[in-house]
Amino acid sequence: MQRPAATAGLRHIALSVYDLEAAERFYVDLLGMRVEWRPDTDNVYLTSGNDNLALHRGEPPSGDTPQTLDHIGFILRSPQDVDAWYEFLRGEGVEMKAAPRSHRDGARSFYCLGPQGVIVQMIFHPPLADC
Repeated sequence: MQRPAATAGLRHIALSVYDLEAAERFYVDLLGMRVEWRPDTDNVYLTSGNDNLALHRGEPPSGDTPQTLDHIGFILRSPQDVDAWYEFLRGEGVEMKAAPRSHRDGARSFYCLGPQGVIVQMIFHPPLADC
């Protein structure tokens, strides 16, 4: 199977943070990002205009690690690209974490496992699709 169209780049990172409010203040007040979407009290999505940082409330750290990488996301230009990438990667034997689905904010994505167990999200996110 032929690889689908190139991604629009690695512009989505998701972090598990135990102090969501402090993390939001840091990225918004100090680094200048803005809130794009707050679906509930445990999740907030930030942007600087051409990227997306998801902050997910997680468990307090064990040891020295105050936050952990939840997943990385490659931006795709259309919902159809999500499905094409799913079929391509599945056909290449990549382990899938979840099938493609549409999200409440108009995005469409799926999750798979990259090398060393890094969770990779392939995502069409309308505000970033054409950046």
